[in-house]
Amino acid sequence: MISTSNVSLRFGGRKLFEDVNVKFTPGNCYGLIGANGAGKSTFLKILAGEIEPNTGEVIMPGDQRISVLKQDHYAYDNIQVLKTVLMGNDQLYKIMQEKEALYANPNFSDADGERASELEMKFAELNGWEAEAEAATMLAGLGIDESLHAKDMVELTAGEKVKVLLAQALIGQPDVLLLDEPTNHLDIYAIKWLEDFLANFKNTVIVISHDRYFLNKVCTHIADIDFGKVTAYTGNYDFWQQASELSQRLLADQNKKSADKAEELKSFIQRFSANASKSAQASSRQKQLEKLTFNEMPASSRKKPFINFESLREAGQDILTVDKISHSVNGEQVLKDISFMLKKGDKVILLGKNDLAKTVLLDILAGKIKPDSGSFTWGVTTTQAYLPTDNSEFFDIEPVSLVDWLRQYSTEKDESFIRGFLGKMLFSGNEALKMCNVLSGGEKVRCMFSKIMLSGANVLMLDGPTNHLDLESITAVNDGVKKFKGTVIFTCHDHEFIQTVANRVIELDTILKDDRYATYEEYIELNKKH
Repeated sequence: MISTSNVSLRFGGRKLFEDVNVKFTPGNCYGLIGANGAGKSTFLKILAGEIEPNTGEVIMPGDQRISVLKQDHYAYDNIQVLKTVLMGNDQLYKIMQEKEALYANPNFSDADGERASELEMKFAELNGWEAEAEAATMLAGLGIDESLHAKDMVELTAGEKVKVLLAQALIGQPDVLLLDEPTNHLDIYAIKWLEDFLANFKNTVIVISHDRYFLNKVCTHIADIDFGKVTAYTGNYDFWQQASELSQRLLADQNKKSADKAEELKSFIQRFSANASKSAQASSRQKQLEKLTFNEMPASSRKKPFINFESLREAGQDILTVDKISHSVNGEQVLKDISFMLKKGDKVILLGKNDLAKTVLLDILAGKIKPDSGSFTWGVTTTQAYLPTDNSEFFDIEPVSLVDWLRQYSTEKDESFIRGFLGKMLFSGNEALKMCNVLSGGEKVRCMFSKIMLSGANVLMLDGPTNHLDLESITAVNDGVKKFKGTVIFTCHDHEFIQTVANRVIELDTILKDDRYATYEEYIELNKKH
């Protein structure tokens, strides 16, 4: 168990949270949610002991082990993959190292023998004999092939490193497990493995994630950072959303009733206060008016952008023909003889374990790179808009304000129009005058969606549309793409986004493995049977 007592934190003059008293108990998984900038990662670091709060303390029994998902993907480059995982259980790993040093000593003494015996007992108590097998099983479940287990971390791809560091955090059944965005860069297969692992985990889990389906699958509770507080709710993300919306609605309804009653009383007092025969009633109503209460509705840190894609013209039936496209990256073939056709109204999810293959295909279709062989043809009535996973080329430019940045993509150049559009995307007032080269990842993605909406395209190509966004923005994008009447081809690791948008699945693994009209969950069920 881990809890906080009167924890407060301020950065400069800004209050992140005040007097937080919250308890996280064993057997439960807590989803830590809040708007971007609300302090989710900071709160996790306070729990982990990496940041000291201004006031208050974190309380955890001294004999319990806390494990944190590491974010530095280069820290273990010169260490073997399997050993990197074992390092997650610090106490066990130190025992293993000391044992190795003792047994390697050519002048092994009686004292060394006694110490080795003590270490062997502790090693057995910590399930040391099963540790390597547990680490190997975890790595396999996350999709790290056995051939990589003895290699150094530096030889792995960025995506593979993420999986190894996740296994490192999970090893040895820690008492408290802190996970900040554990599904980032994981493929859908690894996410499914993690869902199953956490569902069976017996101790305390606190997880930050922007994947709504994942939160619904693994969380027994939600810890919400808003209004400068951390409030725990029983239930998963959907239950929290319904409960919080109901709470706000009831508060608003109560205030409206009080306001209506106040108007009624004020009207009576105004009409009859000068009337001697009614003065007693007017005084009575004055007292009623003074007793009326209005519940304060604090300003939430949550804000939702407005996402709406409107095509300037309707596309015909012929959207796209792809004919035997092949392409290699650094000598390794990622696409081989890919052929398919897109029809009007198709909303295609590109699936596959190799994210690079999907990105390369979209880059080719967007005209950013040329295929090594093969061809593709867009229908003459189509106009395309592309959201690349790497948008740096649009922002690593001579710095201009967001107003001027967006104006270059708009046929309407008037500043009030541009500012109005940016306001819908949460860049209001002085935010619209920010320089384009100082934006966060989420702000850049919101800018890219502004550009896409202004394009009026009837075909959208979206490579990771939920990347870097908070839950409110993801929901807005999800709703916008779902309502879009044109054609969409996209990649995504967000289960709910895929399920609610896609009507067709194309799976790539260098070659085109499968292509069928189905929802995501229908496709998963179909694959279970084969």
